[in-house]
Amino acid sequence: MGTSPGGYIPPVGFHFKVEFVGIGNNNDSRFQTVTGLTVEYDTETYREGGENRFEHKIPKNVKFPEALTLKRGMLTDSAIIKWFMQTFKARTIKPITVIVTLLNEKHQPLKTWNVVNAWPRKWSVSEFNAQENNLAVDTIELNYAYFTTL
Repeated sequence: MGTSPGGYIPPVGFHFKVEFVGIGNNNDSRFQTVTGLTVEYDTETYREGGENRFEHKIPKNVKFPEALTLKRGMLTDSAIIKWFMQTFKARTIKPITVIVTLLNEKHQPLKTWNVVNAWPRKWSVSEFNAQENNLAVDTIELNYAYFTTL
């Protein structure tokens, strides 16, 4: 690979791994997409007396507004899906940690997101259609409290 101006080449976004701490095995955590690693401030607006041209936006608290959404080719025997279904059936939520790691070309970690207190929100399977030759895809959504990065 060549170098970019300044010598820095941003990492690729397609080489990553996902680990469900205490659930599944290596084959059960290979995903094709990960979304929802988002953090933002809630804001409060404040109008200054006599100033009608704008409002001040004041940061309040940090929030993690999106569900962590993972997609992969459907597995017919998945410990992760068993954990989901047990949660839905028993209505007992046991939060876990999910680790998302961006990897370099040598499969070494570049950046890691520790998603804390993740719990099943939604599981869906893609449409079955006899007129197309698409793969069956699992979509997993997890609510979580927050994430940290390393």
